[in-house]
Amino acid sequence: MRIHVQNPASDPEFSITEAQWRAAIDRHPDMVGMEVSFATDEAGLAAALPEAEVLLSWVRPLKQRFPVGVLPGAAPRLKVIACTSAGVDSAAPFDWLPDSVALLNNRGTHSDKAGEFGIMAILMLQTHMPAFADQQRRGEWKPRFASTLAGRSVVIVGMGSLGGGVARRARGFGMHVIGLRHGSEPHPDCDETHPTEALDEVLPRAEFLVLACPLTERTRNLLSRERIALLPQGARLVNIARGAVWDQDAVCDALEAGRLGGCVTDVAVPEPLPPDHRLWRTPGMVVTPHVSADDRERYNDRTLDILFDNLRAMREGRAMPNRVDPAKGY
Repeated sequence: MRIHVQNPASDPEFSITEAQWRAAIDRHPDMVGMEVSFATDEAGLAAALPEAEVLLSWVRPLKQRFPVGVLPGAAPRLKVIACTSAGVDSAAPFDWLPDSVALLNNRGTHSDKAGEFGIMAILMLQTHMPAFADQQRRGEWKPRFASTLAGRSVVIVGMGSLGGGVARRARGFGMHVIGLRHGSEPHPDCDETHPTEALDEVLPRAEFLVLACPLTERTRNLLSRERIALLPQGARLVNIARGAVWDQDAVCDALEAGRLGGCVTDVAVPEPLPPDHRLWRTPGMVVTPHVSADDRERYNDRTLDILFDNLRAMREGRAMPNRVDPAKGY
């Protein structure tokens, strides 16, 4: 099998190296014998595509690189495009993707890091850290006291690897975890599991609300101004999903009005945020620059492990666990 790795030209720290490839082959000896090429430029990609059966690439440039109808001629042997990110919303709609090519996401790479970030954010909100940060900038000494997380309710929207990682750690702190997902199958780290359509019913119970869902047409503006009004007074928010899944201005308005008790967001619209954006200066808001789920030390190794697990499934005639359903968007 011939695999081409198209690394990002602008982010060498996330580029997969030949040494990392060799280490992955050592972990997966049944993958010995595959041919691999690497490139960071468009010329290298063009040279590799005619023979490539698998393309491993960042997701953002895919739609621009492959307009509708281009792939069959440019890559006649291509069977799989594997993305190095869990979210593939930047490649939607998927009219450019031939039915003969499977699109894989990188779900599973981010669970541990996102879980730690999510529980850190919840702990920050519980202990008034956004308010203390505001007070520090004002030079104001004003004690605020907090209790532990045990018994507090957290609603997590999206129970994939991100939301599942947060749920597991929240349970460890004794929180009551309510998970919302596509479907209503129980989740081992949730006390309750509901379909996403039940969001309006559970929001009044959300002392903490964590957004961890993929961005699709169904989840765009999911947390609207009207739904923010359903949250209990003083509710606290964490967004590790995408900036477009909530009404960003409505969140800022609710914080400024004292309706919400604080917010930590790792995502925004636009990204990067311009220096004069109101999100930077909204009281009770902590903004991080889209870093919640990426572990630089382990990311590439885990990416290759996931790729090989999927290629093994394809070789054995099984469903590939990371295959994206274009109709769902994830």
